[in-house]
Amino acid sequence: MSRSCSRAACATLLCGLMATAHTADSPTTPKFNAAQVERGKATYAQNCASCHGPGLQAGEFGPPLKGSAFLDRWGGRPVAELSTYLHANMPPGRSGELDNAAYTGLVALLLSVNGVPVGAQELPGDPQALAAMRLPGQSRSEQAKLRSTSLGAITPGVKLAPWPKQPSPLDHYTPVTDGMLNAPPDGEWLAWRRTHAALGYSPLKQITRQNVAGLRLAWSLALPVGLNESEPLVHDGVLFLFSYRDNVQALDAATGDELWHYARQLPDKAVPSTKRGMALYGNKLFIGTSDRHEIALDVKTGHVIWDQPLAPAGETGSMLTGGPLVAKGKVIQGMAGRPAGGNYLVAMDAATGKEVWRFHTIPRPGQPGGDSWNGLPVEQRQGASIWTSGSFDPQLNLVFFGPGNTYDTGPLRFPSGKPGVTSDGLYTNTTLALDPDTGQLKWYFQHVHNDQWDLDWAFERQLLPLQVGGQTRKLVVTAGKIGVWDALDAATGKYVFSYDMGVQTLVAAIDPTTGEKQIDPKLLPDRQHTVTVCPHGGGGRNWMPTSYNPQTHVLYAAAQETCMDLVPAGKDQAGFLSSGVNITMRPRPDSDGRFGRLQAINLDQRKALWTDRQRAFQSGGVLDTAGGVVFAAATDRWFTAYDDATGKTLWRNRLTDIPNTPPISFSVNNQQYVAIVVGYGESAPSVFTVLTPEISLPAARSSSIWVFALPK
Repeated sequence: MSRSCSRAACATLLCGLMATAHTADSPTTPKFNAAQVERGKATYAQNCASCHGPGLQAGEFGPPLKGSAFLDRWGGRPVAELSTYLHANMPPGRSGELDNAAYTGLVALLLSVNGVPVGAQELPGDPQALAAMRLPGQSRSEQAKLRSTSLGAITPGVKLAPWPKQPSPLDHYTPVTDGMLNAPPDGEWLAWRRTHAALGYSPLKQITRQNVAGLRLAWSLALPVGLNESEPLVHDGVLFLFSYRDNVQALDAATGDELWHYARQLPDKAVPSTKRGMALYGNKLFIGTSDRHEIALDVKTGHVIWDQPLAPAGETGSMLTGGPLVAKGKVIQGMAGRPAGGNYLVAMDAATGKEVWRFHTIPRPGQPGGDSWNGLPVEQRQGASIWTSGSFDPQLNLVFFGPGNTYDTGPLRFPSGKPGVTSDGLYTNTTLALDPDTGQLKWYFQHVHNDQWDLDWAFERQLLPLQVGGQTRKLVVTAGKIGVWDALDAATGKYVFSYDMGVQTLVAAIDPTTGEKQIDPKLLPDRQHTVTVCPHGGGGRNWMPTSYNPQTHVLYAAAQETCMDLVPAGKDQAGFLSSGVNITMRPRPDSDGRFGRLQAINLDQRKALWTDRQRAFQSGGVLDTAGGVVFAAATDRWFTAYDDATGKTLWRNRLTDIPNTPPISFSVNNQQYVAIVVGYGESAPSVFTVLTPEISLPAARSSSIWVFALPK
């Protein structure tokens, strides 16, 4: 359905069926009007006729869209399936780019030419309403009347030889339990960062330092075009993958064969956004959508089980990007962006989608922390976004999340001086510990008060048993963009220690008892003078997650070596940060031109074991494995394996696009695989490329998944 479509694309795009929900209600006759049909004709002429022919009875490269050949595939099926399929696949190479009215017009046209009478009522665009309507069916005798010479149509009367049904891992899929999420089988990747402790570590050891050089491509798959930050999930040999424009696929993890495909039909005003994770529980896959809903899909079919809107009616500025967390039968999803009044966490019943509790990450007046916003009314408080998924400790019965900073820094720049009022800006840059049953706040720790530099602490909270004073303690460990790790007692939030990886100049000292950061007042934004701070606002480290080896107590972190100038924006201009400054980038004063850093840190000893530095910026997360191999990727598209004990490079593979995701590892049939998704466009790595102009970026953006294994 494109003027420049390929033969293969045109001949096959309408020959498959999308897996979407069937309605249990009695089917109704579709209703649509003449205006919609006329719009459909105009859309078809511009986007479809060159493949499917001006009369819809087949072109040289596309199958017929009316008559028995079409209805043999679509007859009797919900109109919602046809509508969703058009959104997800048409026009080829530009799927989802038409507005909803154009897609609804195409559906109306197809209904009209296939025997459904035109009426006065509009065909709705809502998938749930369309699910109750069915396309007409046709008898075999009527089908025999059609004669077509299209390359995309089967000659009438030809019988295809029976083909044996291929075995599917979905046939043996078992429900995901709380016990599995807390302690996944070695070969599974069941949650964002694999475990509820957010370690990002694989206990598989088939791939080792000695044999990793033999890694070869096992399979790959092109994905919907667009930026991609999603970490796949793997259970019982099924790999679940999220892609741009809210496409979700279930794939055979050993072969890459598609098992089902769900595509969200987004409203016209919804801006497609990246999703960094999904969640599995029972027989459901949970996903946040670009139109700010949480949905539960049946893992065996891709059908929608429930669909829950999260944002209040009329709210603007919010979106979902971090994945959900499942804890004790509840799906907990965080919101991000700049809505008036700040962001929030929503907990839903995993079985029904019903909201159980809601926690605002910016306190309301009268609540603890409500007086920390310099006297601002609540509707003028912005930020505290949840950018990544949370962590869960079942023994402590606590979930941990990390709200980010505020971009509206101006109102907090100068303290009001009012008694009892501070400008700390809670709960920005804070670790929150909440009761998953009620949403009650149990404790919090603010890592940096009143962040004026866009250097937030919004990333994974890892739950680690570490040696402190000769005793093992359970700690929550996290770092902000400045590359400083704070360790807190997981039960109480009491500060324990910090570790600085050496990419920042903002913090001069840290109180060893309280964790309070001492910052030079000269580094605050200034409307009169340019101020230089390291790192850049894109982060020394950013959301690209770390990997922690629980056997060696070594943390592997990717970071960047950059600085920024806070430049006065001009008189009466708010600037990027509303304190009146814009941000520009510069290398560190001691830079040798190598900007990407991968560092191994022993957290028990609080010291760096090795550091690998390179020209290209680190753009993906990190994966360490029990085989002694750590994987990372960069903006030069090299996917690299290192010796996790020494940092020595052991293997490299050039990818088709820039990876903005963390790699994962899983096993199927006793074979270990390493997978990574590519899809250039995420802001953190792309913003840095101005410092490396000789590293060419892909001329055509794409997205795909690469899966590697040792030769069998």
